[in-house]
Amino acid sequence: MTLPAEAVSLMYHDVTDRDKWSGFQRNGARPYILSRDTFDAHLAEIQRGPLRPALIDDVDLGGVERHLFLTFDDGGRSAVHVAERLAQLGWPGHFFIVTEQIGERTFLDPSEIREIRQMGHHVGSHSHTHPDIFWDLPLGRMTAEWKQSGEILSDILGEPCISASIPGGDTSRTVLKSAANAGMRYVFTSEPRLQIHRVGDCHILGRLTVKGDLSLDALRARLAGRGWVLTMLQRQLKLLARRTLAPMYRMYVRRSTRTYSGPVQACATSTGVRDDKL
Repeated sequence: MTLPAEAVSLMYHDVTDRDKWSGFQRNGARPYILSRDTFDAHLAEIQRGPLRPALIDDVDLGGVERHLFLTFDDGGRSAVHVAERLAQLGWPGHFFIVTEQIGERTFLDPSEIREIRQMGHHVGSHSHTHPDIFWDLPLGRMTAEWKQSGEILSDILGEPCISASIPGGDTSRTVLKSAANAGMRYVFTSEPRLQIHRVGDCHILGRLTVKGDLSLDALRARLAGRGWVLTMLQRQLKLLARRTLAPMYRMYVRRSTRTYSGPVQACATSTGVRDDKL
């Protein structure tokens, strides 16, 4: 069922000036990294725009309003800086965590996840193991990914996990059904849609994938609600190619998600240089 409200949802990943310091260390992740200056330019553009960021569980999705949601996938270490910047502006964000990675060198640890939540941000699941072609999994495995991740986050935060974003971006009716089966009330996809719809009691929201090369003109247009139909058409053509050429797509994903190696630099934060895990 499609709802009358609309959502301008932006999907970010890592925001860092330090190569190989935060998030997944794979070639496929690099295009999604934004520098801190670029991210600040995006925040300034949002300030000039018509909408202010909201929390998903604070708005009426059954109304007729258009809402803006800022989301951040994976749970890389740069999420603390992002959360602090948003808090300085009085804006909420949505942080989706790959729970298998919690405490790993380039990812958040439990205390940092609690810190982000205490700043007033929303924390949800990005699955447990981040399967890169989620729709390839059987329904039972999908549901288990959400449930395990949700239980881990609930233990850390002392509250139910009610939201998720789909790893790898690709979705299907089975993917959405699995999240609803796991008790999720909100699911963010990577489909650039303004329209919100429901699967059972679960609200499904599309997102614009933000890469480092997204121009401010394009961001300005999307914030104003322009260009979403064309972006969705381009997305659908890519999905059609992926499913038509499934073996080649699986090969591409395996290559782009290989971990790369190299020297790692420490990153300065508001509390000093964090090199305890490097």
